Amino acid sequence: MTRRGRRDQAAETIAAGVESGQELFGGKLDWDDGYFSHRGAAVELSLTSTFRRLPQLVAASARLAWRADRVALAMVAAAEIGRGVTGAFSLLATNQVLIQLFAAGPTPGRVRAALPALTAVAISGIVTALLRAASAVAAGRLEPKVERAAEVALMTKVSRVEQATLEDGDFKRLLQSARWGTDAARRMIGNAIGIATALVSLAATGTVLTVLHPVLLPLMVLITLPQAWGAVRDARRRYASVQRWIDHNRQQQEVEWHLGNLGSGPEIRVHGAGKYLLHHYRRMAAASEAEETRLVRAEAVTDLASAALAGLAAGLTYTVLGWLVWTGRTDLAASGTAVLAIRIGTGALGQLVQQVQAAYKQSLFLGDYDRACAIAEEHAIPVGGMAVERFPDEIRLEKVSYSYPDRDAPAVDAVSLTIPRGKIVALVGENGSGKTTLAKIVAGLYRPHAGRILWDGVDDTELDRDQVFDRVALVSQSFVEWPFTAAANVRIGRAVPEADGRRPVLPEPRSGDAAESAGPGAPVGVPDGLTAAARYAEADQVVDELPKKWDTLLDRSYVGGVALSGGQWQRMLLARGVFRDAELVIADEPTSALDAKAEIAAFTKIRALADRGHTVILITHRLASTRLADRIYVLDHGRLIEEGTHTELLAQGGQYATAYRMQADQYDTGPRAG
Repeated sequence: MTRRGRRDQAAETIAAGVESGQELFGGKLDWDDGYFSHRGAAVELSLTSTFRRLPQLVAASARLAWRADRVALAMVAAAEIGRGVTGAFSLLATNQVLIQLFAAGPTPGRVRAALPALTAVAISGIVTALLRAASAVAAGRLEPKVERAAEVALMTKVSRVEQATLEDGDFKRLLQSARWGTDAARRMIGNAIGIATALVSLAATGTVLTVLHPVLLPLMVLITLPQAWGAVRDARRRYASVQRWIDHNRQQQEVEWHLGNLGSGPEIRVHGAGKYLLHHYRRMAAASEAEETRLVRAEAVTDLASAALAGLAAGLTYTVLGWLVWTGRTDLAASGTAVLAIRIGTGALGQLVQQVQAAYKQSLFLGDYDRACAIAEEHAIPVGGMAVERFPDEIRLEKVSYSYPDRDAPAVDAVSLTIPRGKIVALVGENGSGKTTLAKIVAGLYRPHAGRILWDGVDDTELDRDQVFDRVALVSQSFVEWPFTAAANVRIGRAVPEADGRRPVLPEPRSGDAAESAGPGAPVGVPDGLTAAARYAEADQVVDELPKKWDTLLDRSYVGGVALSGGQWQRMLLARGVFRDAELVIADEPTSALDAKAEIAAFTKIRALADRGHTVILITHRLASTRLADRIYVLDHGRLIEEGTHTELLAQGGQYATAYRMQADQYDTGPRAG
């Protein structure tokens, strides 16, 4: 096939792959992943800009290393400078060896005369090896410290950022890129060491070449420039390809993931979706292969051109060296040393270009890391405030409003209500009415944009937020299935219960149970209250069926792990909330995955918690369960439209009564009027 024919075939293959992506995804498929935020940044990085950025890149790496481990940084710096000195000394000693060997006289005499210089070369080689090892050890100690320090600092700040900021789309994208920045911090240390090594080697060889003859230094640079040009051109071409093809590759990966995904398996097999997806996957894979082939051919042409130019420069260099020897401007020994120095120097220059480019890419992610840390600090949950001595007798909301940044209408609009201590307050309404948002405001997760929340008359903005959180337990339908053991999944409700000496305040245990006894299934070190909480939530039945009881890993992705059903998870969640022993329990659809019997039992136990002094905010669409509430608030599009007891609201005949009767009619098997 001719070259033109190959190009046409490749174009058709690529077009078919693009067509498959268009059919499946309708165009681009942009991930909200920070890794791709700088995918094209290096495309514009030219050879001159590469070297212009050198000082700031080295300085940024030095700051990271200085904060992480000053001793290790000093060791690396001393070792690399020492290697440069020993490298220059070795070249000069090599020159003395060549001078003695090329001198007139009998061969044995010339060899004996060269022995001191040969010994110096050997010693410098040993010292260089020792310094390289010392630098590697110090770098091995420094790099993980930098990464660990960056990770811990980022996670510490993110764990304290306001929930609203954490949910912000721009911050989430920045945070994704910042997570790559922690790895970039470690990589930049390695890049900086590579840069320092190359610079020291260049300084050493440049000094030697200048001593031998001033014209030799520019000749060495002349040999290196074509190689550096080729490396930058290849890198920019590949980065440009990544930028153009990132959407295609993402689409291909998405199809590949679904072909082997457990959740997609039934439709892949029963509906025959596998044949459909495989057809498009083959076309997309062929397009990727065609693009990779194009890149390899283009790189081969560039490498050939840069090698040819470098060869011409080398030929010119050796011609000049020959002329210098011929005219007596330098001797044969100096020219031999120059050849060795030029080879070392050209290698160092090539390494410098590659390391600077790599460091530049990492610096972009590191910049996002710094910005994410700064934003997290700016929007951090305040530390300190008035101590919460006791849970309030009354939490009162006064004209509280809250709006999400991506919506025009407020999620909560001027809501005023009262939550008495030891009572069950139900929030009901259609989807999107603002129930969950309002509960998060009460819990302190969101700060209202208008209005205020009073704890026994004290504005909650004056209270210590951490102590407010300590009084709240969340039992929601969107709970976290922690990939930990069963014990850890319950215990995480109060991760260090021994620290404050608190234990769950539970209703009387069932007959035959003892809340004070951990039981045979409890793992060593777990407080007694854990099994008591599990019994209360009937999660002990779930634990008893696990292969390792409390020590069973609740994640089937790992060897020995198991998967729980939705109902089993909700029982574990209720046990987690009970074990937390918080005065305010926010139960958001806590029984959505339970069967009817378990649901009735769960609501009965929620009622019992209130009877023992806990305050409960209940959010549910199952209005039969709201009859146990002491007060019901009905929300519609963020506004409070009805309030009262179950009986009062039915008598009003409003939205609550209508919704309740609609649900009751589903169970009415008698004759219907009309």
